[in-house]
Amino acid sequence: MFKKIIYVLVVTSALFAQSTYKAIEFKGLSQISKTVALETSKFEPNQKYTNRQINKTLKKFFEFGYFKDISVKEIDDKLIFTFKEKPFIAQIDMEGYKTRDDDLDVLYSAIGIKKGHMYSEAKLKIIKTKLLEQLKQEGYVNSVVEVEINKLNDNSVSIKFLVNKGSEIIIQKFNYNGAKKISIGDMEDVCVNKEVETMSWFFGQNDGVMNFDQLEYDGLRIKDVYLENGFLDVKVGKPFSLIDFNTNTSIVDINIKEGKQYKVNNIIIYVDEKIIKAKTIYPALTLKKGRIFNIKKLRKDTEHIKTLVANKGYAFARVKYDIRKDVTKGTTDVIYNVLAGDKVYINDVLISGNSRTLDRVIRRNVYLAPSDLFNLTDLTDSKDALKRTGFFEKVKIDQRRISKNKMNLLVHVQEAATGNFIFGGGYGSYDGFIINGSLNDKNIFGSGLNLGLSAELSKKTTTYTISLKNPAIRDGKYSGSASIHKTKSEITYTDSNLTKESVGLSLGVGRSLGRHTRVGATYSLDKIDEVYNSTTTADKHYISSSITPYISFNNTDSYLLPRKGMIASTSLELAGIGGDAKYIKSNTSYKYFKGLEDYMDYDAIFRYRAHLGVLQDRGYVTQGNSFYLGGTSSVRGYKSYAFGPATDAAPYSKTFTNSAEISMPLIPKMKMRWGLFYDYGMIGENSFTQIKRSGTGGLIEWTSPVGPIQFIFAKAIDSKPGDSTSSFEFSLGSTF
Repeated sequence: MFKKIIYVLVVTSALFAQSTYKAIEFKGLSQISKTVALETSKFEPNQKYTNRQINKTLKKFFEFGYFKDISVKEIDDKLIFTFKEKPFIAQIDMEGYKTRDDDLDVLYSAIGIKKGHMYSEAKLKIIKTKLLEQLKQEGYVNSVVEVEINKLNDNSVSIKFLVNKGSEIIIQKFNYNGAKKISIGDMEDVCVNKEVETMSWFFGQNDGVMNFDQLEYDGLRIKDVYLENGFLDVKVGKPFSLIDFNTNTSIVDINIKEGKQYKVNNIIIYVDEKIIKAKTIYPALTLKKGRIFNIKKLRKDTEHIKTLVANKGYAFARVKYDIRKDVTKGTTDVIYNVLAGDKVYINDVLISGNSRTLDRVIRRNVYLAPSDLFNLTDLTDSKDALKRTGFFEKVKIDQRRISKNKMNLLVHVQEAATGNFIFGGGYGSYDGFIINGSLNDKNIFGSGLNLGLSAELSKKTTTYTISLKNPAIRDGKYSGSASIHKTKSEITYTDSNLTKESVGLSLGVGRSLGRHTRVGATYSLDKIDEVYNSTTTADKHYISSSITPYISFNNTDSYLLPRKGMIASTSLELAGIGGDAKYIKSNTSYKYFKGLEDYMDYDAIFRYRAHLGVLQDRGYVTQGNSFYLGGTSSVRGYKSYAFGPATDAAPYSKTFTNSAEISMPLIPKMKMRWGLFYDYGMIGENSFTQIKRSGTGGLIEWTSPVGPIQFIFAKAIDSKPGDSTSSFEFSLGSTF
């Protein structure tokens, strides 16, 4: 490029000593506007220009980096610049390394290449070097990268990277030198780099592949494990890797000086008592006096204190902590100092990133509005609410302070594809294989409406449903739904077999009461056929018209594995609003979850669930409306539907079941847990206590890549002769 500049400078020096031009013209420009070019040249008509001024202008144009050649000439008192631009990158392909679009986007960003960038050999050389370094960081040594450049036209090229990843370095041994008081397993759980295990190809086993860019951070992760166990004086050196390039294996050493383990002696909180009373904060702290110090709990408590203060409107509150050790006694005092700052109000809520979803659909899920006093919990709940809609892949809410006591909230969303086809399945000991699929759009025309078509097929049940839901009518607190369904289910119990088919529709309306509570009612109209495999029970064909008011509450912290909160609901089905069926059916359920780690420094979870059902005959009720007892969702140790009404008998109208469980970690890195349970249930025709059964046992649960799986080993405690018991059951797709 410098040769070209020198050449142009010599030519222009020979042609123009000092000249006057009436106008200036730019030819061949597309990367910069003619306005920018004019500003760069600083041209003014009818003024004299020297060779030196023109050469200086040329250098400025070359500094843009967009041009590979520029020529200058004079025609009829006009100064003409003709540009020959470098080509831009129109297409990027990768062969032999990373295939997913998301992975490629991250990779291209890391190595500094993007469609639309200008192409140059020097820049491509730098990108190639970065790509080789990226491969090395992921454990591939002696990699080879070739680049194919194809000219598409005069202004664009395509680039194709041909990657030979070379060999991976396998960690044969990872030595934690000096580790005595913390188990190797606890440190392995947090490290990215681990030594290879037997059958490394099996799911969940360590493959031992070296990840160079994470090696240094593994030392910091190990230090954090010690700090979580009270070793405040721990020193963890940088991991050192000795590589044998003949075998592509490595031995990693990391030196650890553990030091003394500390317990918490005292906790002190300094805060303005006018804002919040310090004594109200202490009970909720997870760091306790007399317990081993834990940096993880300290950070959690710091955020908790900040949230309490920020919920009073102090958006920019800071919580500083000081750890004061007593080396002699092996204790530490933890002191929190709360700096509240000023109260802050919301000035405006600004929304961006939504090309499809309407602003109002987003705004109705943001619990802070202009003129509101800032509340950190409201801000967090807003993020969660937007994520729960399923409309967005990413949600970010930034706080931008515009004055001492005013801020704007910047809500930025990245929209997801809401129209989708989902196909899945599972397996249950009673239902056998279950296949389900759905075709739906949760956000029609960006309005928030949900239209869906779904089906579920198993050995015992077949269900088809078409539904339309509006979670917020006119962006308010009311919701509405409508569905058409067809179901067929087979129930085997006691001495009979029932096949029940139903075709009908339902209409529902609901209203949110706060963020966790919802009330509503559903109207259902069904044509029902019940076919009995019995010589004494006649088949039944009837119309059921019912309305079911309900109320529900859910404040759990996770869908798959809640550690806190509860789920409660109650409904009352009133059949007899027209139609043949006339009955009242009440269902009330309750689930409670409590993590015990704060009390016993162990990730145990206590769970409790209960169900109460009452059926009242108001003129016409069939066995198809009966309650049943037994199975994974009621009393384990007995088969599903083990207890139901006898042939030609009245349906069971009263039932109560409850279960208590303790869940504990088994193999955390594989998301496997084990637990113990006790179930007790009652059922009867006219009395809750007509039949009473209980069961106990253990279970293994695994949050697998294909969904939650449960293996249940149960024993019926008080079974009677003739009971249908079950000692082992498993299911895929169900949780507690």
